[in-house]
Amino acid sequence: MSSVVSALKKANSLQDYWSPKVIADVDDAYVKVAKLKGSLAWHTHDEEDEAFFILSGRLLIQTESGDVQLEQGDFYVVPKGVAHNPIAEKECCVLLVERKSTLHTGTLITERTRSIDEQMTE
Repeated sequence: MSSVVSALKKANSLQDYWSPKVIADVDDAYVKVAKLKGSLAWHTHDEEDEAFFILSGRLLIQTESGDVQLEQGDFYVVPKGVAHNPIAEKECCVLLVERKSTLHTGTLITERTRSIDEQMTE
């Protein structure tokens, strides 16, 4: 049986920005939370969609076809193959739903890139 998890409490407890943590395993997807501030990097997930649900704060997702502004409670899916760059001017907490095969920053490797092992809840 699963246990109850407060996604917002878990996200708020994170120490590092841009370091998602897995809070649930649903079939072939992970549910993750992250605390964001600043800009991540332009990247693409060629084979996977990436879903963002804003738990607190605001998040701007830059895409080549235009910016998407998300507020607390908003949900948005970045379709596979779409280059995007998430930006949080102030601290923001998000819930992410991604296929287990999704690499944190796609094929781009930066100092903020986290492996799936690093994303597993402590």
